[in-house]
Amino acid sequence: MKVLFATTNPAKIERYANKLRERNIEVLTIKDLGINLKPEETGKNAIENAYIKAKTYYDATKIATIGMDNNLFIEELPEEKQPGTHVRRVNGRELNDEEMIEYYCHLVDEYGGKLTAKWVFGMVIYDGKKSKEYTWSKSHFYLVSKPCKRRTPGYPLDSISIMPENNKYFVDLTEEERKTGSHQEDDVIEFLVNNIKGEYHD
Repeated sequence: MKVLFATTNPAKIERYANKLRERNIEVLTIKDLGINLKPEETGKNAIENAYIKAKTYYDATKIATIGMDNNLFIEELPEEKQPGTHVRRVNGRELNDEEMIEYYCHLVDEYGGKLTAKWVFGMVIYDGKKSKEYTWSKSHFYLVSKPCKRRTPGYPLDSISIMPENNKYFVDLTEEERKTGSHQEDDVIEFLVNNIKGEYHD
């Protein structure tokens, strides 16, 4: 059983694709297929952008496709400064991981040194006929202006995000600690497995 994961983000591939392979689902990536597409992410939220990604890559490959997107909201920021659907895109430019850390550290400093943040995630599976969608959130954590020296490629803000329950950077969390609180990776994997195996076929 095959499915395409429409992402170039190495952290997302490691976090989700590897777990799907453990459940006997062969996960293809954009890199595997040598596809060079840039879907225009015009959605108003994470689910809409995830659908755009999934449909774009399905149309190009005719392989059932997983699309994923994440939006960031920061409690202390005014509406016009909310990252929302444009976490990496600032002033019309796509930031790399280190540029993101630098930009958000400055933002945190500008608004007091510690900000309350929330991630909202969207995931869509599309097979050319119908789509299945799932959304979840990771809330009540803090962004700080002093980054951890460790990095997770693809998830740069994990180096400036603190989980208040244990006062640890996300990048330093163990697998067990990631499952506590609002971390729902097991539920996401179950959503994917149930829908891929139950409704989508090679």
